[in-house]
Amino acid sequence: MSVISFARGAPSLDIVDVDGLREAAERAFTEDPGGTTAYGTAIGYVPLREWIAARHDVEAERVIVTNGSMQADAFLFDLLVQPGDAVIVERPTYDRTLLGLRDRGAEIHAVELEPDGIDVDALERLLEGGLRPKLAHIIPNFQNPAGYTLSLAKRERLLALAREHEFTIFEDDPYVALRFRGETLPTMLSMAEGDGTVVYASSFSKTVCPGIRVGYLIGPADRIAQVRTLATGTYISPNMVAQAIVNQFCRSGALDRSIETVKAALGERVQTLATALEREIPEARFTPPDGGYFMWVELPEATDVAALFIAAAERGVAFVKGTEFLLDGGENTLRLAYSGVTPAQIEDGVARLADALRSVGVPA
Repeated sequence: MSVISFARGAPSLDIVDVDGLREAAERAFTEDPGGTTAYGTAIGYVPLREWIAARHDVEAERVIVTNGSMQADAFLFDLLVQPGDAVIVERPTYDRTLLGLRDRGAEIHAVELEPDGIDVDALERLLEGGLRPKLAHIIPNFQNPAGYTLSLAKRERLLALAREHEFTIFEDDPYVALRFRGETLPTMLSMAEGDGTVVYASSFSKTVCPGIRVGYLIGPADRIAQVRTLATGTYISPNMVAQAIVNQFCRSGALDRSIETVKAALGERVQTLATALEREIPEARFTPPDGGYFMWVELPEATDVAALFIAAAERGVAFVKGTEFLLDGGENTLRLAYSGVTPAQIEDGVARLADALRSVGVPA
């Protein structure tokens, strides 16, 4: 029995532009062999840095290109978070964010996530009660793991709260380009108009391919200079070959074409997943996302997802338990990634998952 994995947030090979990447690599080595093969500096491959700056309408001095966005996250946490510092996160949130903050001794405050983003009323109550966070980590578009998107009104309120209470918003935004339904919202970075409230991160892993491992940070120039110092001490230079390939891929127009291919596939897959869940597991509660890779599923309160995880694995289905993304609770929740599975695999996988759920018992 082949394994159907809803666990990994990565595109399947059929929607990766392998030919475009091969052509971009050839151009990188042909047009700039020196820059592509050199050590470079910690700011990253200069032409790509300039392309990113233009894309976001910021000065190049405000950009640093890193080995994936997780490396960017780590640099920012090292810079801003000391043991005992209060940090706001969404509930649920990306498991690696929780791990990174725990490792740095942060005092983590998880604020409930709603279908239109973090509960800003609850956050405001915490702030009025005396909480003084150093940082608020927010995944605004098609959040991992929930798939939810922060509304425009909440983006505005969050910025106002950050200014009033003097904390930094870390806008972690790797899925922003993958909207297959609805209207694109402005980034909080652009809404902040360079006032220093927001540090922004994104990645090419979700739009080019996961193996490329190229991400970036945008923030105030002085803060990016501090990150550059950390990067220099960590690796001197990031992967210039990968960044040179991404630069050619972006400048040729292949990135935009690739994004359209990926969005079309994701839109079909999320519809297939929602329909299959409604048919096979009608007691499941979920909100189909408007983009991205992930759907958050709640099962009846007494469901033991840990037991379901084992039963599903026995039937060749993998997913991630919701408890991985929470400080506490969530024993009846799971995350399903639909990016790496075809519609046919989704149909089969949900049928197997339903059979596994019946085997462990569905609470009345």
